[in-house]
Amino acid sequence: MYYNRDISWLGFNERVLQEAADPEVPLMERIKFLSIFSANLDEFFRVRFPAIAALSGLNSKIRKRTIPPTSKNLAKLIKDIVNKQFNNFGSILREQLLPGLETAGIVLYYDQPLKEEHIDEVKEFFLSNVLSFIQPLFINDDFTKNFIPENDRPYFLITIKQAGISITRHAVVNIPSDKLPRFFSLSALEGKSYLIFIDDIIRENLNCLFPGFEILTVSSFKINRDAELLLEESLGKDILREIEKKLEKRKMGKLSRFLFQQNMPQSLQMYLSSVFHVKDAEMFEGGRYHDLKDLINLPVKNDSLYYPVIKRLASENINISGDIFEKIKERDILLHFPYQSYNPILSFFNQAAIDPNVRSIYITLYRIASDSHIANALISAAKNGKEVVVFVELKARFDEANNIMWSKAMKKAGIRIIYSIPGIKVHSKIALVKKDKDDYALIGTGNFNEKTAQLYADHTLLTSDPSITDDLKKLFNCLQRDDCKTALKHLEPEQLLISQVNMVSSLERLIKEQISIAKKQMPACISLKMNSLEDPGIIQLLYKASRAGVKVRLMVRGICCLIPGRKNLSENIEVKRIVDRYLEHSRIFIFGEAGNSQVFIGSADCMTRNLHYRVEAAVPVKAAPLKEELETYFELQWTDNTKAVTMDEKNVQHFPVRAADEIKIRSQDAIYDFLKQKHSL
Repeated sequence: MYYNRDISWLGFNERVLQEAADPEVPLMERIKFLSIFSANLDEFFRVRFPAIAALSGLNSKIRKRTIPPTSKNLAKLIKDIVNKQFNNFGSILREQLLPGLETAGIVLYYDQPLKEEHIDEVKEFFLSNVLSFIQPLFINDDFTKNFIPENDRPYFLITIKQAGISITRHAVVNIPSDKLPRFFSLSALEGKSYLIFIDDIIRENLNCLFPGFEILTVSSFKINRDAELLLEESLGKDILREIEKKLEKRKMGKLSRFLFQQNMPQSLQMYLSSVFHVKDAEMFEGGRYHDLKDLINLPVKNDSLYYPVIKRLASENINISGDIFEKIKERDILLHFPYQSYNPILSFFNQAAIDPNVRSIYITLYRIASDSHIANALISAAKNGKEVVVFVELKARFDEANNIMWSKAMKKAGIRIIYSIPGIKVHSKIALVKKDKDDYALIGTGNFNEKTAQLYADHTLLTSDPSITDDLKKLFNCLQRDDCKTALKHLEPEQLLISQVNMVSSLERLIKEQISIAKKQMPACISLKMNSLEDPGIIQLLYKASRAGVKVRLMVRGICCLIPGRKNLSENIEVKRIVDRYLEHSRIFIFGEAGNSQVFIGSADCMTRNLHYRVEAAVPVKAAPLKEELETYFELQWTDNTKAVTMDEKNVQHFPVRAADEIKIRSQDAIYDFLKQKHSL
């Protein structure tokens, strides 16, 4: 009835790898996709794999009761998939991308001897720039007391021996890629520029670290550690202080993956697994270089090797040099990022900070930009005497430290900071500005983060609709209460869909309405776009809709536990996935045929955690032109015959086969052209 979520997620990462292999993608963008693949996999082993390994170790009765049921062989299956992807990764890099760079006049030394002209230069780099950050350690009885490998940091294991002595010794050498650039530029030769890993700068000069020793073997390795903070949350706890303490402990979390160079001798593998207490399921073979998410920082400045920079479109409804609140009061405004400029959002907060008629500003912040203009605008507003209330989600994984830093800065400026609610993550993307006479709201699918807005495809609705702003007032009042979890149960929103309140019941009602329409032999359609679909309750309802004859179209970027196209279960369900230049991040829910539909956008994916254990908000898009805009947006993505793959019932991804006379549709380009034409009229 369900496809395994982790296998499905690995399928998404496989799709990322396919972009790296696509010769139609610019060369440096392909290298960026390799970097994204590597970063994704690191996160998978920090977040998901520890739980998978634990579940695999449970007895069969308990595994059968998990949803979906867990196989004892899941960890091994994942290891097989990851190893296959690793091999594909290496082939793409070695056989396609490195030769492509060389054709473009750029040589990246990759497991090859240095040219004689570079040997002295590399030694000089080592002695003058790198050596002060190197900390070689001999492995002895006290080794594990003095050395704890950091998460995601590459190291060398060196085997050495002194001349005339048969006993070998082992040492660990750090690769200081956290302190220095991962890549160094070398002198050009014969019209070509040369780049080198800091790893190889160290390899070439290991004799300087171990004078009098013969170096027998050099093998790279790195580890991933469990990233879960395992907070002991209660109303009486100082959650900020607890998270700060847990962040320090995360650096030494339980080992979840040991990645070692493929040609590392078996005896050394066994030795390291013993020293670091690594289980066989946690040992993974890799290439010569680890932590290849750093490829995104490859210092190549050649515009022709990247996607062309696009000009962000202006909205037809907003002149940001004027009063943005007057424009919102005239009619609802829908913005689509990154196609349209993010300036209206920045202007919204900047104008609110100085507008004498603004009394209060409320906002939820999940992932704050490191140099956030929005946070600075909120600080200005507080200094201008306005009431500013900011809910900062300290439990946003891997953004905890940055969020803590900003929360302290805002609190110091006089902003009222509400920290994480015990047992709940506030993931909603909502803001409310209260003026003397009217209120103004932002409800979106993406974070209030001007950096990610350049890379993530998202939507934001700007409205002064009293029924929506009143719902936001209720929600913000609830978030400020000590008994928020209890207060949520008594919330009665009129327009918004709020998780743990009315979101699940509303989605159930909307799906059942389409089922009723189908049973009357009338056209019924459900079109949903999201990042992940995993909740068993929603999946079962979609299966029911399919059996009733409802046409169900699902655009799911990542995890999809629903099995499409299965006879007598999901014959009327089709699932597609798009991976392209921008990360597909928006959530659009459309119920009914175009022109007669109910349309929502919001922050929630259809995952159990989002629907039942987070605070999420979705808003109905009621203005006919804006509904039509979102319907067109979805249709352009659904008809994508270039970057969209169709999932079958075995979770295999199928690229479309275009007829010779079929027009090529790449939805991200088509959406840009659609918005450009619409908003230039």
